[in-house]
Amino acid sequence: MIFIILALLVLTIISLMITKKPKRNVYLVDFSCYKPNPSQEFTKEEMLSKMKRHISNISDATLDFTSKMLERSGIGPVTYGPKGLLMDPPDVCLARAREEADEVLFGAVDMLLAKTGVDPAKIGIVVTNCCVFNPVPSLSDMIMNRHKMKDDVLSYNISGMGCSASLIAVGLAKQLLQVHKDKYALIVSTENITENFYQGNNRAILLINCLFRLGGGAILLSNRSSVRHSSKYELRHTVHTCKASTDLSYNCIIQEEDDEGNRGIPVTKDLLAAAFKAVEVNLTTMGSLILPVSDQLRFVANYIMRKLNKDNIKPYVPNFKGSTDHFYCHVGGKPVLDELQSILRMTEGDMEASRMTLYRWGNMSSSTIWYEMAYNEAKGRVKKGDRVWHIAFGSGFKCSSVTWRALRTVAAREKGNPWTDEIDKFPLDWNMDEFPFHLDPLH
Repeated sequence: MIFIILALLVLTIISLMITKKPKRNVYLVDFSCYKPNPSQEFTKEEMLSKMKRHISNISDATLDFTSKMLERSGIGPVTYGPKGLLMDPPDVCLARAREEADEVLFGAVDMLLAKTGVDPAKIGIVVTNCCVFNPVPSLSDMIMNRHKMKDDVLSYNISGMGCSASLIAVGLAKQLLQVHKDKYALIVSTENITENFYQGNNRAILLINCLFRLGGGAILLSNRSSVRHSSKYELRHTVHTCKASTDLSYNCIIQEEDDEGNRGIPVTKDLLAAAFKAVEVNLTTMGSLILPVSDQLRFVANYIMRKLNKDNIKPYVPNFKGSTDHFYCHVGGKPVLDELQSILRMTEGDMEASRMTLYRWGNMSSSTIWYEMAYNEAKGRVKKGDRVWHIAFGSGFKCSSVTWRALRTVAAREKGNPWTDEIDKFPLDWNMDEFPFHLDPLH
């Protein structure tokens, strides 16, 4: 009987080895980040002036709070805004929101196609993501229509998933590229500022006005072996965590109307606590993929001891810095960057791309991480074999990590990089007063 069981086990293993499909490698051919026209530059002073003149019943206290928030947010003096918001008075209607979407999506995709030379007819997968603006037809349909893509394109539009959505889109495209061979997958990520502009007095919602700015990115992935030699990166790992089953995580960022009927997305004081509960789970999985065995064993032992309620045992934070050469985290705001740097024991150099992106461009939701990658590329820092780690978080609460390996050394100051014309101005000093909005600490 034992021999029969062993024989069946061996046959089962052999069967699985035969039927298991080989993993298809996924390459990041190239990406582009949209840089708006200089006429759309948007200063902090203009933001305050528009709020004072065009938001009815706005209080002096709200203006004072907004001024402090803008000065201490980590955003620089000049970013970019959509055309509708820059009008006097601001025009935030549906037509202006569509105009913004056209400008950013088409601008990013056109630049990417020009850089790669890929014919739109060869693209087999399109994934778009935007949290709050979801027109009919969808954003992915808009791109297909503009470029007259084929009828059999796999088209997806991700909504409501916040600032982690671009990495979620990468994960989705990765899965699709495991099933469909010899395909190009186009990912386009943005947020709609016109649709998201808040016109009330609720301080928790005003955070969105202070932090979010115009931007978007387009990313081209492929599983074609023929593009490996020309691609910039190879996709290594994708890890996605969603804590929406817990009320604290679900409610910390939720779209609603204020007492006067103005729609917006308040950020509660529980944001950091919810974010880093998701980050902790995400890092646990990511650690098993990228950390050396010694660090993994220490982490597991520490986790078990803490679960046994042993006193005075602090969480063990592995040396993630030793497992990555370039670290790009979502620039949710200065407090988020500060806390993440502390937890992961990253240096100021590790955080430079993130902090400078926040300063120069603001929070562009899910596309922000691509501007960070473009920063280090413009600096000429990305060398063949370098390990790259993207991490982003968003409403739900979600945390996503994606790791890459550079397939070639990326030339500094590439044409089409939004940093190229001004990269010598950075980095700048990062000194400012305390953030004027209370977020509960993690400890």
